[in-house]
Amino acid sequence: MAEWLREPGFAGTHATMGADVSQLMATFFTALFILGWWQARNGKGAAHHWLMLGGMIAMLAFFTSYYLFRQLGVLAFEGKEGFGGPQALYDNVFIPILTLHIILVVIGLVMAIYMMVLGFRSQTFIEGQRKLKDTLLQTTWRRVGIVFGGVTAVVLLLFLSRGFSSGFSMGKFSVYLGLLIIVGIVFGVEITIQRIWPNGARRHRVLGRFTMAIYCVLFVTGSITYTMLYILYPGRIG
Repeated sequence: MAEWLREPGFAGTHATMGADVSQLMATFFTALFILGWWQARNGKGAAHHWLMLGGMIAMLAFFTSYYLFRQLGVLAFEGKEGFGGPQALYDNVFIPILTLHIILVVIGLVMAIYMMVLGFRSQTFIEGQRKLKDTLLQTTWRRVGIVFGGVTAVVLLLFLSRGFSSGFSMGKFSVYLGLLIIVGIVFGVEITIQRIWPNGARRHRVLGRFTMAIYCVLFVTGSITYTMLYILYPGRIG
């Protein structure tokens, strides 16, 4: 599979198959989330819930495995040989946009996990219709500690089981540690934000708009780096 992803892509650019697949999936998920936002705006609670839940799980599964394990595509640090443009453009435009894109990827991962949890916690059913609960929605540090301890135990078991079967490495350790850090950030976000928006319905609506904006900017920055790397200034890689 890794070799196939390094082959020339299908879009007719200088991109690899992996980069084209990544760009295609980014376009698909962005369109999917815009549709989910439209459903929420039009009161289609059940359709919005299942589309966003399924879309975010699929997005997390695809991009986490793609970027963390395979390290291919637009986000891979291919070195200066991967960019064929002027050095000034590389330093002052490409790298800042790529850095912003990577930061937004981390924020997007955190918000995807958080919004899935918040979606379940803030929902209720009124006459068979899925609605947001217009009530106080808060958690405690004790509950956070219990849940995070359980998640840590599961991640540790996964790391040990995979390590004994296929060997230990710093790369694998970094992936699992990164997962725990993201989960920890999610809980930190919850404790902080619930003080600003204690009302569950209000919190879901505000953070939903914020998350939607993050994904749209992610698509734009990813498309810019793809265009610069594989269309305007292709280097020796691709």
